[in-house]
Amino acid sequence: MNLQFKEEQKFSFWWLWLILIGMTVFQLWQIFDTMSTNYTINLHRLSQSTLLLPIVISLASLLFFYTLKLKTTINSEGIYVHFFPLVKRHTLWKDIEHLHVIRYGFVGGWGIRLWTKYGTVYNTRGQVGLFITLKSGKKFLIGTQKESELKAYIEKHHKTKISIPLSSSLGPQNPTY
Repeated sequence: MNLQFKEEQKFSFWWLWLILIGMTVFQLWQIFDTMSTNYTINLHRLSQSTLLLPIVISLASLLFFYTLKLKTTINSEGIYVHFFPLVKRHTLWKDIEHLHVIRYGFVGGWGIRLWTKYGTVYNTRGQVGLFITLKSGKKFLIGTQKESELKAYIEKHHKTKISIPLSSSLGPQNPTY
């Protein structure tokens, strides 16, 4: 009997990695080209920090996107969301009013989206997520790539802890609040 649901997601768009790696290679090539041709003349025109700043930014961007992970854990205590290294959120079952697995459509991009009609959205890709309304009236949504597993887990283990049953993921795009 599985007593918890776990999911870990990363940004795995091939085009994102192509852009980030391409930027980094281009910056390295620019530095190499500048340093190898007329080294003394170019260093008088550009300081070393000016040469290194673009590569530092490119490498930092690569590292940032490589380390970004959306971890979701649901167990008997509540729902944990960790969008490493940015956000860590823990919600207890007693604080949850409604819970729905929904198709939310496009919310302006991926990552952390603030002030959407679903409240704060944490996602890495896709259009399916766990929409949560708290008793305080606040809302948030956690994207998932394991729709059927998530829905089955909540229906089996936590259905009694929420006030309304899970909606169909193919149901309305705008759930009743």
